[in-house]
Amino acid sequence: MQNLAPIALFVYNRPDHTRRTISYLQQNLLADESRLHIFCDAAKTDADKPKVEQVRQLVKDVSGFKSVKIILRNHNLGLAESIVSGVTQLVYEYGKVIVFEDDLLSSPYTLQYFNDALTKYANQEQVMHIGAYMYNLHDKKLPETFFYRAATSWGWATWARAWKNFEPDVDKLIAQFDTLKIARFSIEGKMNFWKQIEQFKAGKNNSWAIRWYASIFLKNGLTLNPSQSLIQNIGHDGTGVHSNKEDMYHVQMGRKQVTQFPDTIEENEEAYKAIKNFLANRKGTLLQRIRRFMKQQMGR
Repeated sequence: MQNLAPIALFVYNRPDHTRRTISYLQQNLLADESRLHIFCDAAKTDADKPKVEQVRQLVKDVSGFKSVKIILRNHNLGLAESIVSGVTQLVYEYGKVIVFEDDLLSSPYTLQYFNDALTKYANQEQVMHIGAYMYNLHDKKLPETFFYRAATSWGWATWARAWKNFEPDVDKLIAQFDTLKIARFSIEGKMNFWKQIEQFKAGKNNSWAIRWYASIFLKNGLTLNPSQSLIQNIGHDGTGVHSNKEDMYHVQMGRKQVTQFPDTIEENEEAYKAIKNFLANRKGTLLQRIRRFMKQQMGR
C-alpha cells in the first residue's frame, strides 16, 4: 500500500465548478486510496450565502475516496488564509499535501503524478513544489517533466520540509530582492510576478501564491512541472476571485501516465526558454489584445 498524500480541496460559492472538479478527481487512478479534505469557507456577504450553502450541501454526498472529511469554516477566511491554514494543517499531520481549488479539472493520472513525484523527491531539499498545470508550450521536444523556478498554483503539491519556508510577511520577502533577483524572479520581465508582490504590499491583492513562489525563489528552490498539463482551469469565466474571461491559458490535458522524472536537480534551460517565449507572446498581437479587451468589457 502506497503512503499517499492527502488531498486538500478548497471550495466557496461555485457549486457547478465544484461538482466538475470533484467529478474529475473521482476518476483519478488513486482516488479510492486517497484521503480527501474539503475546506468550505464561510460566506463573506449575505449575497454569497445561498451559493455557499449549495456547495456545502453538494460536498456532503461526495464519495469515491478512501475517506472524505469536510471542514466547515464558521467565518470567512478568504482564499489566501483558507489555503495557508489548510495546507499548514495537513502538511504537519501527513508530511505532504496535494492542493486543489474548486475550478480545476484533472487528468485521470494527476494524483499518480503527484504521489510519484512526492515520493521520488521527498528528501531533495531544493525541490520545493510540484505543479500539475503547464502552459501550451510550442516546444514539443521537452521531456515529460522538468524543473523550473516559478511555482504554478493550479493544482500543486508540497512537503512539510518545504512549506516551513513559506514567508507570509511581504516586507521580509521584498527586503531580500535586488535588481538582478527581480529580473530573474519575473522571467526577465515576461511575467508580472514582481508587480504582484508590489500589489500585495499595496493591499491590491491577497495572493498566497505569489508569496509562496517568492519564498521558493529566495531559497533557490525548484518546482517540478509536466511538459503537457495535467490540469485544466475552468475558472477563467469571470466567476473567480482573481480571474477574468480569457482563454490564453486553455490547454489540452495529458491523458497518459507520467513515467519520466529528471534525476538531475537543476532548472531545464530549454523548458525555461519555452515558457519565457509563451509568456512573451501569450497576449497575441495588438489587434488580438484589443478584441479580447472588448470581449471582456462586453461580458461585464
